[in-house]
Amino acid sequence: MVSSEGLCGSQPPIAAPVTQYGVTKPISMAGPTAADIQRSRDLEKFLVQAGLYESKEEASKREEVLGQIQEIVTNWVKQLTRLRGYTDQMVEDAKALIFTFGSYRLGVHGPGSDIDALCVGPSYVSREEDFFFVLHNILAEREEVTELQPVPDAHVPVMRFKFNGIPIDLLYASISHLVVPHDLDISDISVLYNVDEPTVRSLNGCRVADQILKLVPNVEHFRTTLRCLKFWAKRRGVYSNVTGFLGGVNWALLVARICQLYPNAAPSMLVSRFFRVFTQWRWPNPVMLCAIDEDRLGFSVWDPRKNPRDRTHHMPIITPAYPCMNSSYNVSTSTLRVMMEQFQYGNNVCEKIELNKAKWSALFDPYFFFQSYTNYLQVDILAADADDLRSWKGWVESRLRQLTLMIERDTYGKLQCHPYPQDYVDASKPCAHCAFFMGLQRKHGEIVQEGQQFDIRGSIDEFRHSINMYMFWKPGMEIYVSHVRRKQLPAYVYPDGCKRSRNLHLTPEQPSYNMSRNNGVAYQAESGEKCLKRKKDPDGEDSEQSRLDKRRSPDRNQSVSPEIISCKLGSTCTGCSTSDLDEMNRFAEVNTSSNSSGISSCSHEDIGNESTAGSSEGSNVGDDNPSSSQSDSSDDLKSSVEDDHADQNKVFQDGLLKDLEPKTVVGVVLKSMNGVVDSESVQNPVIRLSLASTA
Repeated sequence: MVSSEGLCGSQPPIAAPVTQYGVTKPISMAGPTAADIQRSRDLEKFLVQAGLYESKEEASKREEVLGQIQEIVTNWVKQLTRLRGYTDQMVEDAKALIFTFGSYRLGVHGPGSDIDALCVGPSYVSREEDFFFVLHNILAEREEVTELQPVPDAHVPVMRFKFNGIPIDLLYASISHLVVPHDLDISDISVLYNVDEPTVRSLNGCRVADQILKLVPNVEHFRTTLRCLKFWAKRRGVYSNVTGFLGGVNWALLVARICQLYPNAAPSMLVSRFFRVFTQWRWPNPVMLCAIDEDRLGFSVWDPRKNPRDRTHHMPIITPAYPCMNSSYNVSTSTLRVMMEQFQYGNNVCEKIELNKAKWSALFDPYFFFQSYTNYLQVDILAADADDLRSWKGWVESRLRQLTLMIERDTYGKLQCHPYPQDYVDASKPCAHCAFFMGLQRKHGEIVQEGQQFDIRGSIDEFRHSINMYMFWKPGMEIYVSHVRRKQLPAYVYPDGCKRSRNLHLTPEQPSYNMSRNNGVAYQAESGEKCLKRKKDPDGEDSEQSRLDKRRSPDRNQSVSPEIISCKLGSTCTGCSTSDLDEMNRFAEVNTSSNSSGISSCSHEDIGNESTAGSSEGSNVGDDNPSSSQSDSSDDLKSSVEDDHADQNKVFQDGLLKDLEPKTVVGVVLKSMNGVVDSESVQNPVIRLSLASTA
């Protein structure tokens, strides 16, 4: 008998099916070349030299601290069980369990980083009374515990403290069990039965971390890449969930998605592909590691088809554990713009690294925030002592994002804010102090009328009103908001107490994208004051030679300081004309040749200008964030990324992309607050942005 193979000839080999990680097929299954492997070794060597890995002694100390906390919470639950009249057997069986999540659970923590921990207790031990009062008092009495700070009203209620010097963020979840089993599987959906939403949010940290580790093809490559990108984000000033950027879980989800799209790539390849993909990502298309689990227990999941609020999210990064949520709801149009510019910066540097034109150290060059804008908002936070400042600062910092949203809303997106996540301390003040800063600039490419002004006094008033709602206010807790120009920045914001020479910041990896940032901008003070305008050449443009001369020898006599005059609460001034926000999905077309604008400030007193550093005119790379133009990647990569977006949208019904388009101003969700707060501890600046026509 002749086989069919003999009649038809040998059949071509059947290609092995491509393993799919996540909701789409991989973009590339290619593995690393010898050069990629060497670059990965160089990257890991750099990360070690940067001190991102903890020692064995510190790792052992962390394990001991977790063991001690486990013992404390177990005794706490037994004590409550006995006080509530349960049987001796119940008291003996009573326990609480400690789970970790965040960077510690993912294995990317470094020296000095905190431990995110979750305490799971029985149903009769409550969060409000037992956790935040009874356990709080137990911890307060222990000498190992310092800087104890309960935050019961946070979106995810947390108790922060240091235990033997190790920072701990401790959450609590009461599950529907009289006795917590010692082998509790926190990933099982049964732990969500009969619990409230704060408990679900508390449990989700651990559940998400477990899912991330299950959904990436290579855990070690994921960890190296994530450790690298977290360090990069901190160096570039875009690591802070509370300020409106991305926090640890957000970066972990983005890196995990890149690992899924390039499952065989080495860490150096994954870092490069991270920037290449996310410079092209069409936000607000969501980033997802798996399909969204449909509603099973009645909890709300992220779904723009059903939830109008979800349609206002600008950068959806969806958690993989039920109930699936947007982990980056804090992102605003302004912070998204900043992150996209930084992604483009990272992409440019990685392209040079792959061509052997740059070293890994170039990727981690710090972002010179205080060289990047002409105008800033300075938010000074004061308290009687360090303990009061810790709680007061936490409250104010959690509301700074609202100030950004309010300014975006009240100026219809024409005035852009860049909140900087780092705080600065003026050691010369007699009381406990810290300060935050926001960079201000006109929206890129915005067409405005001659003399048009932005009045954000109402935004400051509303922000002040929300701050004064703090329930635990104490005498000495004060906040001041003031406007400062770059030359008036206090000396303590600079590492050595002196303003840097701005022309020293230009490096091969930081090209000067636009050396004429202030073209066509007039610094206009109140009526009757002089206006400073740049000299024009006969063609109406700034003289390049004149600008270069100004950089070399700045003339401080030509500068005009903002006029400081007393201003009553409730006084009015004219604002700017209204217009609709540009659709956010055009972020890739941001014009890097931005124009800063002069601001006049009216306030009760000039806060934060006690010590000012020297100023210099002109611009360098610090004045212009990296270009947001698309990278010159291959056509097949672009089509793959576009197909990836299209495939992700299939998770939802047809037409979801249209629903995802932002159609409302971000600030609409923030209702204007009525009433006047009787407080003189907050300034009431009239901040007007005067924009001269560039036509």
